[in-house]
Amino acid sequence: MASLVAYDDSDSEAETEAAGSVNATSQMTDTRDVVKPRGQDFAPGGLDVTEGGALATKPGSCEDPAGHRLPLARLWRSDPGSCPSRRLQWPRTEPEVTFPTNEPPCPSLWASHTPAGHVPLAAAHVKQVKPSWGTAGSPELSFCAQTKCDTSGTNGSSLQRRRREDCVIPYTPKRLRQLQAVGAETGKSNEAEARGPCARRAPAPLCVASRVSEFIQPYLDSPYKETKIPRSVLFHLRGHRGPVNGVQWCPVPSQSHMLLSASMDKTFRVWNAVDSGGCLQTYCPHSEAVRAARWSPCGQRILSGGFDFALHLTDLETGTQLFSGQSDFRITTLKFHPKDHSLFVCGGFSSEIKAWDIRTGKVVRSYKATIQQTLDILFLQEGSEFLSSTDASSRDSADRTIIAWDFRSSAKISNQIFHERYTCPSLTLHPREPVFLAQTNGNYLALFSAVWPYRMSRRRRYEGHKVEGYSVGCECSPDGDLLVTGSADGRALLYSFRTASRARILPGHAQACVGTTFHPVLPSVLATCSWEGDVKIWH
Repeated sequence: MASLVAYDDSDSEAETEAAGSVNATSQMTDTRDVVKPRGQDFAPGGLDVTEGGALATKPGSCEDPAGHRLPLARLWRSDPGSCPSRRLQWPRTEPEVTFPTNEPPCPSLWASHTPAGHVPLAAAHVKQVKPSWGTAGSPELSFCAQTKCDTSGTNGSSLQRRRREDCVIPYTPKRLRQLQAVGAETGKSNEAEARGPCARRAPAPLCVASRVSEFIQPYLDSPYKETKIPRSVLFHLRGHRGPVNGVQWCPVPSQSHMLLSASMDKTFRVWNAVDSGGCLQTYCPHSEAVRAARWSPCGQRILSGGFDFALHLTDLETGTQLFSGQSDFRITTLKFHPKDHSLFVCGGFSSEIKAWDIRTGKVVRSYKATIQQTLDILFLQEGSEFLSSTDASSRDSADRTIIAWDFRSSAKISNQIFHERYTCPSLTLHPREPVFLAQTNGNYLALFSAVWPYRMSRRRRYEGHKVEGYSVGCECSPDGDLLVTGSADGRALLYSFRTASRARILPGHAQACVGTTFHPVLPSVLATCSWEGDVKIWH
């Protein structure tokens, strides 16, 4: 029994009736099964495509010598010349079917464009499937038409049939396609992680000398007056894939909208933490965790050191390394000399502290002590002296926990500064008074005099936070009235410097808050970072 086939572009009744003849008993006789000689399927005339998409036939173009109209399925064949395998069905004496230049040729039933959802990922990655009709005037060969068929006869027909079957893209179930897509993405991400977070691309230029932020501009012409206690989160900066070891605002006031963050994911980033909260650039010159990173005093370079024993001075605008050095220990702390900006001091998992000269790329001084690790470094007296915090401690006292050095002679000034059995993971200097503070693993901040003999204050102690072995940082506000410190339970605590009382508690992070810093210009902006890898801007 013949079946009635409906086509999308045969909506008119004339074409539906043309597919077969209807007799008096309302039964249709299908003419598609009539065997016709080769060469009589099409007349010398070509096919015309109407604007509506239906096929219009000319007299003698779609009828056999008996006058029967051919079915529409025969009219949808592609140009015999578009696929070599199709030439075997057409005699050489038959004229080629041409198309109007202003319309695309009809798609082939064998080389049609398969929907993207049905293309297996393996075939999609090896070679892209292109439609056989291509562009007018220069049709591109389809996927199956790229195989060369030069044989003829019986062997050629079987070879043609096999190749035609190979050209048909098998259907892939939706669930299998989803699993393949997930596997491909996982493989790409693992490969990217193995090569580093930004191994595929070089850092794009970062315009440092951009316009001044509209939020910072009103405060540049007046001195810093009073620090306001931040209460809410302005930006939540996410992007690091490892713990963030520290944050620092750009020291140049006009460019202080930029924030530097160093992470254990082998990168350090520069953020616009005032206007938009977006990441301006990511730098990854290290092959291991970046433990310390500092802005240069000019605000155009960043000095970084990590667990790969390497030191790099990176230019922000070009991303190139202006200085590269190789230390003999893992680096945990870096500080520029406050007067001579071409000198810096670094310490880490070693009994030595080394001073480097960027101009020569060599070590100019070494400071040796009976210790195993240097935790932090703090310059005093405009760079003539500096303090080093170490991991040395004994049962009864902690001599050598804080050591004072003479920068020029490399001699020890004092190593009997802190007399309690706790180590001090971080040090900070008060901006207006000759005192400094030390973060201790006894869960309190100790206050010391910044001049010899560096006595510790017994009456003032800042307690209430937790350190618990983390390298928790602390800092004073630019006016010196507030003191901020992180905590191992994720909080950030603000103290009054004069009374040592708590001014505010910010429950900011899910893991240990290890870095805090006040904005140098804006009176109510604070940045904190945590061990979970995020940075928060408070206002």
